[in-house]
Parts: sequence; structure tokens; C-alpha cells
Amino acid sequence: MLKPLAHVPPFTPDSRLFPFDSKWFESRVGPVHFIDEGAGPPILLLHGNPTWSFLYRGIVIRLRKSFRCIAVDYPGFGLSVRPDRYDYTPAEHAGIVRDLVRHLDLEDLTVMGQDWGGPIGLRVACDELARIRSLVMGNTWFWPLEAWQVKAFAYVMSMAPIQSQLLERNLFVERLMPMGVKHALPPEVMDHYREAMPTPASRVGAAELPVQLMGASRWLGELERDVEDRLANVPMLLVWGLLDPMFGRPFLERFRETFKLARVVRLDAKHFIQEDAPKEISEAVRSFLLEGLGARER
Repeated sequence: MLKPLAHVPPFTPDSRLFPFDSKWFESRVGPVHFIDEGAGPPILLLHGNPTWSFLYRGIVIRLRKSFRCIAVDYPGFGLSVRPDRYDYTPAEHAGIVRDLVRHLDLEDLTVMGQDWGGPIGLRVACDELARIRSLVMGNTWFWPLEAWQVKAFAYVMSMAPIQSQLLERNLFVERLMPMGVKHALPPEVMDHYREAMPTPASRVGAAELPVQLMGASRWLGELERDVEDRLANVPMLLVWGLLDPMFGRPFLERFRETFKLARVVRLDAKHFIQEDAPKEISEAVRSFLLEGLGARER
């Protein structure tokens, strides 16, 4: 699948850090970047804010020998298009991901999501239930947010001065990402997050998602009902960073209340669990999925 000549990604990742072939999906809003590595049962890996498929590099490298690993960049993130006529809402992102799932005709699919990748992935799972085998979620949610710390964060991040900092100074990458990991990110890794959003215009999507924490409440309410109605019996693995100051134990317990048979792996990690604990996550996912395959074969 060739990249359309009209779209020029913001930069070329270093193949030593991101040793994958870029692929392109011609979505309704323009070229969307994804990687598709390995063979076997497919795993769809969905990032949050302000990250992109690069976030999953350590997991893809470890799992692609046994599974087909697909990680996508939403419009406005990573190497994907920055469309003009696009509001960068989770509903729109979910629609694009759903179109990609249909385009690739993925079956027996596991969806993994963290941060905004959780509600986006669960929306796709609800809409494409016949394709879904299992779910892997970490430090995320699927309901309208009421926790005071999240509401306070959303309120502050929606203020005009902070929005200006997000756009002009790349506040999410420069300040919030380092706060969201237990282990400091190496300079070359930080550069890959910076270079994916090199200009104020390229940061519109990252600036909009904290506004959507409250702005998408109705959409999240519909998702909550659909998850409880359609997904409660789908096998679930929860990989949870216990040091996350925002999406901590109460969020984990809410998932356990809904998904009664969920398996939990607790991580010594903060919010960006893929950066802090890729080895532990990969081992947990491999065990979870291979045991499931064994159960089907018996």
C-alpha cells in the first residue's frame, strides 16, 4: 500500500527505534498511518494523547513473532494527515479506526487501548462485536468522567492560556509526558514525540482531546451503556500502572465491576505504561492470548 504523494509526514522515524514498515490507509479524511507487523491472531493497538503508534514499539517488537500487531495513528497524530475539516473528537477517531478494521477485514481480533485508546477501542469493539475475540485495557475508562481530579484537569487544560501553551509550546509532550512515566524517557525517544508535532498547527488534535474529557460526556454515556450491554462477557486483560495519579485504582475497579472475569496484571508504572513496562505488558498479553487459544483447541 503506497503512501499518497500529496501527504508528507512530519518526519521520518529512526529505524533503530521504530524498525517497522509504514503503511497507509486512505481514510475519508486523508492518509492515515499504521504499522502491520507479524503474523497470527491480530492485535489492534490504540494510543492516547499526545502519543502515536511509536508508543507501542517495545510491545510490537516482542509480540510480532506470535501475533499480527497493528498500531494506528489517529488523524492529527504521529505520521497521519492533519485534516482541516475534522474536529479531532473521540467519536471521529473511532470512526476512522472502525473503517480501518473493516478495510483490513480483521477477524478474531484483540483490541488494546490506553488513555483515549480505551474508549476509542471499546467503541470499535461494540460496533464490530462479531470480529472481537478479546480486550486488553490499561489506565483508561469508558464512562462519563466524574472524578474530581479528571474534571479539574479537563477544566484547566481547556482554559485559553493553557490551550495556547499546548499549541505554541507543545506543553503535552514537553511537560506532561515526562510526568507520566516512572523512568525518564531518553532524549531520542522524546525527540520522536516532539517531531511528530513540530508546529502549532500539528498540535490541534492533542490540544482538543483534554477538552473532550468533558465535551464527549454524551458520547461516553452512550459508550458506557453499549459496553455493559455488549462487551461484559468478552475476555478482558487489565494491565494497570498503579502509579498513575489520574487513572489509578478506582478506574481499575470500575473495569473489574463490569468485566467479571477480567484478569488483572498490576504494573509498577505511571500513566504511559507502554513506556514504563513494555516487557511486562507483552508477557501478560502473550500469556492471556495463548491460553485462550489453548482453551479453544481443547
